[in-house]
Amino acid sequence: MTTGPEKPVAGSAAGRSSRALLKEFDDYASAQRLVDWLSDSGFPVEHIQIVGTGIRSVEQVTGRMTVGKAALYGAGSGAWMGLLIGLIIGLFTEGPAWFLILLVSLVLGAFWGAMLGFVAHWATKGKRDFASVKALEAERYAVLVEEPYLNEAVRLANNQPLQEGSPTTP
Repeated sequence: MTTGPEKPVAGSAAGRSSRALLKEFDDYASAQRLVDWLSDSGFPVEHIQIVGTGIRSVEQVTGRMTVGKAALYGAGSGAWMGLLIGLIIGLFTEGPAWFLILLVSLVLGAFWGAMLGFVAHWATKGKRDFASVKALEAERYAVLVEEPYLNEAVRLANNQPLQEGSPTTP
């Protein structure tokens, strides 16, 4: 268990309690487990914050992107949109026409999605020929508790079973 000095809440409204460090972790899952444990123990978790520090943007490249792949992905997205529109329009039709509306909406959505995907990638003129997924990550995660609730949180946190990613000191 790690407790620290009072830390004011950044951007907090006047009159709110300051927060103190309960525990600090190397990964978000461990901080989440602690807060879940406190919640399961009946602690009023609305008085807790999980604060990530050392934030960085990470972009994982997932593969090469070509105009063909862009058109294919666009067709998939367009097909879903067409299906949704077809289902909405189909609510107001009766009989076998419902299936025909659904099919035509799906095909038109896939076609226009493919065209838009193709044109969107072609317009980059090769400046971004890869697909990727972006994420924000933090180096450390601090669990902060409002001062009036700190003693109870410390007591409950000390009863938490140790798991992977056990708490570390700051």
